[in-house]
Amino acid sequence: MSLVAFSLILAGVLLNAAAQLLLKAGTNAVGHFGFQLENVVPVGLKLVFEPHIFGGLCCYVVSVAIWIMALSRVPVSIAYPMLSIGYIVNAFAAAYLFGESVTVHKLVGIGFIVVGVYLVARS
Repeated sequence: MSLVAFSLILAGVLLNAAAQLLLKAGTNAVGHFGFQLENVVPVGLKLVFEPHIFGGLCCYVVSVAIWIMALSRVPVSIAYPMLSIGYIVNAFAAAYLFGESVTVHKLVGIGFIVVGVYLVARS
């Protein structure tokens, strides 16, 4: 895999991870809400005007454009498993930003992901 292809994949993965983190920050700002019909408009408006939600959606749009460029250079059987890098990034970022725990079980799972991504990248 070329440096350009790997850079595109990594940029797409990191933007996707950033989108998830921004969406979480946005939902934290809006707060817990139930799925009732009377909540559709008030909660919908809160979500539409929440800057973190907007930023997360923008990250998704850019990540899709970058991902398309990556897929034009790398077989999908190699590129798609690289999305797992996002799990690693988000586990540690969520611990730092939102105080979520990184348990031993999560660390073992992250270890498996690292090994898997390494094996796929080498193929």
